[in-house]
Amino acid sequence: MAGWGGFFFSLLNYKTEKYVIAENRRIGILFRLYQLAVLGYIIGWVFVVKKGYQEKEEAIQSSVITKLKGVTLTNTSETGPYLWSAEDYVIPPNGEQVFFVVTNYIETPNQRLGFCAESSKVPDGRCETDDDCMEGEPVTAGHGEGCSLHFSHLPVSFVSREPLLSDAENFTIYIKNFIRFPKFEFSKANVLETSDESYLKRCFYEKENHPYCPIFRLRDLVSSAGHDFQEMAVKGGSVGILIEWNCDLDKDYSLCNPQYSFTRLDINLNNSITSGYNFRYARYYKDQNGETYRTLYKVYGIRFDIMINGQAGKFNIVPTVIAIGSGVALLGAVSNLLEYSADACVDDCCVITMVPKFKNCHITGQWMMCNPHQEK
Repeated sequence: MAGWGGFFFSLLNYKTEKYVIAENRRIGILFRLYQLAVLGYIIGWVFVVKKGYQEKEEAIQSSVITKLKGVTLTNTSETGPYLWSAEDYVIPPNGEQVFFVVTNYIETPNQRLGFCAESSKVPDGRCETDDDCMEGEPVTAGHGEGCSLHFSHLPVSFVSREPLLSDAENFTIYIKNFIRFPKFEFSKANVLETSDESYLKRCFYEKENHPYCPIFRLRDLVSSAGHDFQEMAVKGGSVGILIEWNCDLDKDYSLCNPQYSFTRLDINLNNSITSGYNFRYARYYKDQNGETYRTLYKVYGIRFDIMINGQAGKFNIVPTVIAIGSGVALLGAVSNLLEYSADACVDDCCVITMVPKFKNCHITGQWMMCNPHQEK
């Protein structure tokens, strides 16, 4: 019974570590350098750079609306003069986050179903005898069924080497972006809040002078991605537009601004077969005899992908306490590391002095046992 009583009374004892003063400048300098490094990490990296005192939100909610403007005139031998407007060269025309702008095209009018020779550039379209071609079988990478003589729409179109819509570089795109951070009930747009209706009609985006005028020339977008518009317009390509919102909500509302960056997304390796962007579509008609014919378009152009990214941060006591606690733990780790250095010190190179915290204390090993009932 006495043993259990002694155990319970021992729970009320207070233990403290002894102080060991190592009069060695090398260890002292090393200790202070470690402390300064930890303090620099906590203050400089955790609090200043990473803003460890803030609660973060990266689940940004976003909406994008686009609108293109500009007209250009083309004049080809097949169709003659034609005036292109946004309704013709923007696909889809309803202003989405991903859209395609036509910069070059091949138009093949009056195509009708019939028999004609396959192109010699198609491997499966070559044959030496009639037995090499099976009627009704599709030709891989061909234009119809059969090889030397195939059933297809006539005539067959061929690639153009010059962009027909070369003036498309002067077209303008209006990018309206709304963002929201639901955790902080924070919303903003990339358009200047003004009652001046003529502002957006006379401005272009400039990072310093007009950061809230999201109107860009297509030439400037491609140039900012590091490429020439006229070269890309021949075979097409893909350009990414990244809008980043990194907002410190502890600061003023006006300091949360969008940052734009541009990059080419498709592979461009010296006329590689993987570079470029094109597709085909057709418009069908009926003649006076009721027979169907079509006009085939193979369009080349630039695909624009608008990507929204960002995060917001605001002061919160919980991450602040966690960051401070982590710093205190690191400082404690430094002290433990230096204790190992002190243990490695021998009498002929160090002078070690024991300094008890309390009077009437008995130093026992690494601990001091103090009896509060002992006479002073």
